[in-house]
Amino acid sequence: MPLTLDDLRDCFHGIIPAVIATASRDGTPNVTWLSEVEILDPGHVALSRQFFNKTRANILENPRATLIVHHPITFEAYRLELRYLRSETEGALFESMSLRIEAIASHCGYRGIFKLIAAEVYQVLSIARIEHHLDDGLPLRPALANGEAAGLVSSDRRGELRALQIISDRLCRAADLEQLLDGFLEGLEQAFGVQHAHVLLADETGGRLFTVASRGYGESGVGAEAVVGEGLIGLVAQERRVLRLSALEAGMRYGRAVRDAARRSGPLAREIPLPGLPDARSVLALPLLVEDRLVGVVALESPDPLCFDDWHESFLGVVANQAALGIDRLADHPDEPTSGDERPAPPPAAAEPPAQPRPLAFTYYRSDDCIFVDGEYLVRNVPARILWKLLGAHQRERRAEFQNRELRLDPALGLPPVRDNLESRLILLRKRLEERCPDVRLQATGRGRFALQLARPVSLAEV
Repeated sequence: MPLTLDDLRDCFHGIIPAVIATASRDGTPNVTWLSEVEILDPGHVALSRQFFNKTRANILENPRATLIVHHPITFEAYRLELRYLRSETEGALFESMSLRIEAIASHCGYRGIFKLIAAEVYQVLSIARIEHHLDDGLPLRPALANGEAAGLVSSDRRGELRALQIISDRLCRAADLEQLLDGFLEGLEQAFGVQHAHVLLADETGGRLFTVASRGYGESGVGAEAVVGEGLIGLVAQERRVLRLSALEAGMRYGRAVRDAARRSGPLAREIPLPGLPDARSVLALPLLVEDRLVGVVALESPDPLCFDDWHESFLGVVANQAALGIDRLADHPDEPTSGDERPAPPPAAAEPPAQPRPLAFTYYRSDDCIFVDGEYLVRNVPARILWKLLGAHQRERRAEFQNRELRLDPALGLPPVRDNLESRLILLRKRLEERCPDVRLQATGRGRFALQLARPVSLAEV
């Protein structure tokens, strides 16, 4: 049975770079590496063009080319005979290929220097396995079906439905935003074997995202921010498109080489560290959208370069859509109605114990809009202002009970009148306190209500 492009799908993840050979009209050959090759349909592939001036010149003179690809597990090599058809500089194909290249460029701090010039479309004339590419007698590991190597959900249709049911059940049963986010990440791990993931939500300005939930990392990273348009996460947020990268470390090495060569052209932006795993080799980042409005981004990572493929990109896109609707619904959860505008009566002041432990020293730096506790950074921006309000009210009025509604009505917090992200900011603040200052807790006491619980006295200073 003749080979098809679908049989070779794992060869196009970029783990082993592809090689293209062309020749000029007089037969002078040229061979070069390719950074990206994509399957379009059973009879066509697309090749990225960034710097290939000689390849481009040869193709215009002689439209035939040979492409060599390798299977990343068996190392078997395949020869594809191609015929050049056209170059695309706009449209869905160009934007998809450009997004992946721009993501690597952004992380290496040379966005705008290394970019896609065109997506070159070729017709596949023939496919053949290169015989005796490997030494005789070398035991070959059989090629695994997509996703099997990563231990992800089976391609069996019943497995797909079961995976969807697991995550859907968690999303539908969540009573609040924190339950939904935790259930979403737990479902991804149980159904798909994704052990490293984090969710970022858009702030009220639309220019930044902040991490509100994560799974599988030594430190949660809650509160970490990403700028829209910068790095992998920021680019997904800006373009509102799914981004899947395999063989990430190879792309980063190539990108840094281009960066070093471009240094003499002028100053470059700083390199943005990859979120999460320091040895991530596969990344799948999906925008969380409601209509065309960005709710956030979910990023999945793995040290396995074959962890994600086309199937996961499509299937998890459906899951992300459902999660976005749930997040949007619970982020705007109405507060519990109260009679009138009065605040709840403060509880009676508790009797001071005979011996007090050392107070926690909270310092609010107004110019930087951040809070330190005992000299260590805790939180900044809106969560910092919320915490400062709560601590101040507790110190002045001996208050412990608060409502979401009063936070929304306080102009000093700077919340917008609609879609204020208060629920997600409270989650961020609660988790930061659990990690950095466990003696101070925010405990939910009802719908739209919570209590400030202090295991130690506090001292407040504003700079």
